Amino acid sequence: MTAAFDAAGLDDLPPAAALVRLLEAGWQVAARYPFAWHLPGVSQEQDASRHAPVVDRMLALISRGQETGDLDATLPPGWLLAACLALGRAAEEEVKTGRMTIEDATRAVHHSSLRLLGVANSQ
Repeated sequence: MTAAFDAAGLDDLPPAAALVRLLEAGWQVAARYPFAWHLPGVSQEQDASRHAPVVDRMLALISRGQETGDLDATLPPGWLLAACLALGRAAEEEVKTGRMTIEDATRAVHHSSLRLLGVANSQ
């Protein structure tokens, strides 16, 4: 996952575009390794460690976007991160249960996350 994020050139893009690219990279890795979706549950500490590469980069992107005025700065970055992660978990559940394809879930997460972050035109 970290290699995919490093290759995505996130620091060279405007915050909203970088967030979309980060999400796309994450979904591509998830699609490539679907067995990872069915790993047994772990402790909160292990889960936090497992997702640290995503969480750290998303928080940095949200903070950068708020500083530049590209993203809504009326809510704390940590709250926006938690809400975006919840959207990702919801999409993951929809794919696991067969109610959405990975492609549909990807589009839904992109659109919903950008709207949540205050990007006016998320299409």
